[in-house]
Amino acid sequence: MALNDATLDQLAEHFGIATEFWDWKGRHTVISDETVIAVLKALEVDASTPEKAAAALDDLRLRPWRRALPPCVVLEAGQPGWVNVHVDSGAPAQLSIRLENGDVRDAWQVTNDNPDREVDGRWVGEASFQLPSDLPLGYHRLVLRSNDVEVESSLVTTPSFVGLPASMNNRRTWGYATQLYSVRSKESWGVGDLADLADLAVWSSTQQFAGYVLVNPLHAAQPGPPLEPSPYLPTSRMYVNPLYIRPERIAEYVNLSVFDRARVDKLRAGLQQQVQGVDEVMRDESWTAKLAALRIIFAAGLRPARRMSFDAFIRREGRQLRDFATWCALYEVHGADWRTWPAEYQRATSPQVAEFHRENWETVEFFMWLQWIAENQLSSTQRAAKDAGMPLGIISDLAVGVNASGAETWMLSDVFAQGCTVGAPPDAFNQMGQDWGQPPWRPDRLADLAYAPFRTMVANILRHAGGIRVDHIIGLFRLWWVPQGLSAKEGTYVRYDHEALIGILALEAHRAQALVIGEDLGTVQPWVRDYLSRRGLLGTSVMWFENGADGKPLPPEQWREYAMSSVTTHDLPPTAGYLAGDHVRLRHQLGLLSESLEDELASDKAEQQAMLDALRQRGALPEGDVDVEDIVLAMHRMLTWTPSKVLNAALVDAVGDRRTQNQPGTIDEYPNWRVPLTGPDGAPMMLEDVFASDRASRLAAVMNGFSHLPTKR
Repeated sequence: MALNDATLDQLAEHFGIATEFWDWKGRHTVISDETVIAVLKALEVDASTPEKAAAALDDLRLRPWRRALPPCVVLEAGQPGWVNVHVDSGAPAQLSIRLENGDVRDAWQVTNDNPDREVDGRWVGEASFQLPSDLPLGYHRLVLRSNDVEVESSLVTTPSFVGLPASMNNRRTWGYATQLYSVRSKESWGVGDLADLADLAVWSSTQQFAGYVLVNPLHAAQPGPPLEPSPYLPTSRMYVNPLYIRPERIAEYVNLSVFDRARVDKLRAGLQQQVQGVDEVMRDESWTAKLAALRIIFAAGLRPARRMSFDAFIRREGRQLRDFATWCALYEVHGADWRTWPAEYQRATSPQVAEFHRENWETVEFFMWLQWIAENQLSSTQRAAKDAGMPLGIISDLAVGVNASGAETWMLSDVFAQGCTVGAPPDAFNQMGQDWGQPPWRPDRLADLAYAPFRTMVANILRHAGGIRVDHIIGLFRLWWVPQGLSAKEGTYVRYDHEALIGILALEAHRAQALVIGEDLGTVQPWVRDYLSRRGLLGTSVMWFENGADGKPLPPEQWREYAMSSVTTHDLPPTAGYLAGDHVRLRHQLGLLSESLEDELASDKAEQQAMLDALRQRGALPEGDVDVEDIVLAMHRMLTWTPSKVLNAALVDAVGDRRTQNQPGTIDEYPNWRVPLTGPDGAPMMLEDVFASDRASRLAAVMNGFSHLPTKR
């Protein structure tokens, strides 16, 4: 449906701003002019009056003609491509492709009947070139020559199909999903860490016969308290949260002096005393103690070979690491939100920031060292998982966005839209919509940068992982933008170039021989799931959401083959809590229901009864009295009857936990992302307790297809 102003409608179409959509109940919703104008403003387009909107549209029409080449062309392997180039009117044009390996291929000119155009007082002609359809996969360069002028831009050739990595040998696999910070051992510093993850992977593989462990995003958080508890709201997705470092596993710890080691040990002992008996993951206290210990270890210095390795890491990461570490150092001086810093420090490229970097080199180097250590321990974790026999090892999670006040928005401020945040429209579980508070990437700026930030982010995650789960993968197609000052319900969708983003994701996964899982739950256009399947990316299926046209649970044989299928997800309570209706009562307490508690509980009860009926009809659950564990096992048993290539079991379900980790739509109203792993009795469980859990063994037996119907225990 068109907006009230035709020019505004054309601007919205150019930038991929939706002017209408269908909500979760299938109702047609029209976007207001106010919302569209606000989103355009975030893209630095002034459409506040009809005259300004018309001027902006005229400028947009000339933009391609001002460029000799488009900034980036992304092709799917085996498919032909075309490029329009712009040169002085009447001048010759020759286009070639310089491949990643240095070889050169030619493009050939095809008919283009567009007349020459006057642009900024200069007559410009357009020529079209067809690109070879057999280009190898990789990051190449387009080279345009016209008279004595040479211009370059990016060309990316991406895999048509990703599929399963060779390590899976085309076999189904299953694994555990867990929130790492909640899985604490007796040796960790109050928060589950990478050493715990390595041990969890070894147990999962050797004792449970699992093929992977899926963890929450390990992205970098703030360098000092207070730490953002949500792993889905990081300061940067480019680097790792050093909170997950195990200090005692650092090579230099072994060589500490007796005095320094005693200082580290005292810090850990003090922390353990501080958090003992507290029914919450205490990140700030843990990081304060761990940070002090890490400074002691850093000050001990590096032996020559280790110094060489660290220096090589700094060179490889380049400007990006330097900027990130500099932001961390500035954070310690000027506070948590860079937008409130003195103006001269609000831009990463300012001379004053460069001077600060030089004057505070030791602090900057410390934060670079933290990233090097975190990468080393992450590498060791993946190696331990693979050595234990896992075909995939660690699957890392990629968050949708970053904290508005964090390092990434400072480092790449021009790439993020100002004045808008990302969220979600109203749906069944969040009927007021959601505003996640994360600034969105600008689609136009990503293209201008040849998608380099996205490519780097994905490559960094896959460097030491067997797979990647892309949270809200629909965000690579469209994101719900919420203009500042408007409610989440008053946002709109903004389109992204999914061919480019999915293509680059596929290329990085191909190079890493990694699995790609897209979280495609919620309101999703049907063609999107078809597209992901065609490109060989797995979707996500959750048993509570898999219903047929009749509203009843979908028969297992009708589930998707290319999906990671599970009973639950981290945005729901563990299955024991779900069966008890905890999620309904919690949302009622928090004022997140639009219907009455009684109606929602009745609806939830009907949904559960439909599930129980389906389990019994299929023979997964016997008639008669059953307990919660019987139902949990039955649901996982039916999960194994689906054709899905990847199955997933939540660690919380394996040990009988009932408490939810996260209640969407809240921040501090509920202790989101701060709930430790607990057992059926509600008491916190340590990792060592998990290893001894008979309940986990019974679930693993089901996942491996070894169990029969339940017998009374």
